[in-house]
Amino acid sequence: MTVQAEQQRPSVAPVGQAVLEVRDLTVEYVTGSDPVRACVDVSFTLHRGEILGVAGESGSGKSTLITALTRLQRPPAVTTAGQILFHGRDGAAPVDLVTLDSRKMRRYRWTALSIVLQSAMDALNPVMRIGAQFADVLRARDRSMSKRDAWTRAAGLLALVGISADRVRDYPHQLSGGMRQRAAIALALACGPELVVMDEPTTAVDVVMQRQILAQVLRLREELGFAVIFVTHDLSLLLELADRIAIMYAGRVVEVGESAALYSDPKHPYTKGLRDSFPPLRSPLRTLNGIPGTPPDLRRPPPGCPFHPRCARRTEGCDERLPALLPVGPRPGHEAACLLNETDDRTGGETR
Repeated sequence: MTVQAEQQRPSVAPVGQAVLEVRDLTVEYVTGSDPVRACVDVSFTLHRGEILGVAGESGSGKSTLITALTRLQRPPAVTTAGQILFHGRDGAAPVDLVTLDSRKMRRYRWTALSIVLQSAMDALNPVMRIGAQFADVLRARDRSMSKRDAWTRAAGLLALVGISADRVRDYPHQLSGGMRQRAAIALALACGPELVVMDEPTTAVDVVMQRQILAQVLRLREELGFAVIFVTHDLSLLLELADRIAIMYAGRVVEVGESAALYSDPKHPYTKGLRDSFPPLRSPLRTLNGIPGTPPDLRRPPPGCPFHPRCARRTEGCDERLPALLPVGPRPGHEAACLLNETDDRTGGETR
């Protein structure tokens, strides 16, 4: 990411009413005698119109988190603790999605929250025309809508994401990869949801199409006002797209804050390692350093901080104490889980 790109990144969305509050969410894969805790005590608040990025290596718990948020997880995954409080536009009391049965949860799908999956070719039905898939969703939520009106609405939704309306009668295989991904985004927006969860929606497309898709997401967010949880392993992508970013490692959120703060002054060594592992487009020649080692086995996580076996800055106590997610730095809302910040607070120094 260039300095210019960082300066042009959308400004942080104004903090307004919360649309989603996640409190101490824990998800386990119950397999035999050693359950895998894939998400542990995850907490955050998402506000209306905000884009929250979630980044981390494979196995950090990102996909488990979003399937839990959207209630799409399947056994052996089980939410064992925590709350997912959804605040509707009507101002009624928040609803804990964790406690809803399948029938009640269906009331919130598409209209309140929707999801864009990683592989659009797998998400779209290959033997149904694009318009028919849109019509199914629209008419399931509005029984009074005629088939003709549903197809007209489908054409309009495709046009909204830059796809010619006459492609509404095409099958998914007749669209390019980027068009399929944009069609999946349009399908997620069909019923005007308040929250859209996006699971690495640009992974399968080239960088040019990736840029176009991200521009579409930003434009639609401004026009329609929905909030976004955008999950990816590519931190550089989120630095340009998201208002705030949550960094996950070993099932935990280890740092969260505004994108600009995580780019200029990361407070967790893992975040710094992710930031420094990709090259900027314009900068002096320098050696890139990856993060050594591999993520821990979540069946038997290491004692203390789960990152300490890979951390070049580990210090006394890192292999014994599990650091809490605490406020750091001068910017409000910036939190990190690292003992180095506690040490620096006591000495008056800064973590670099």
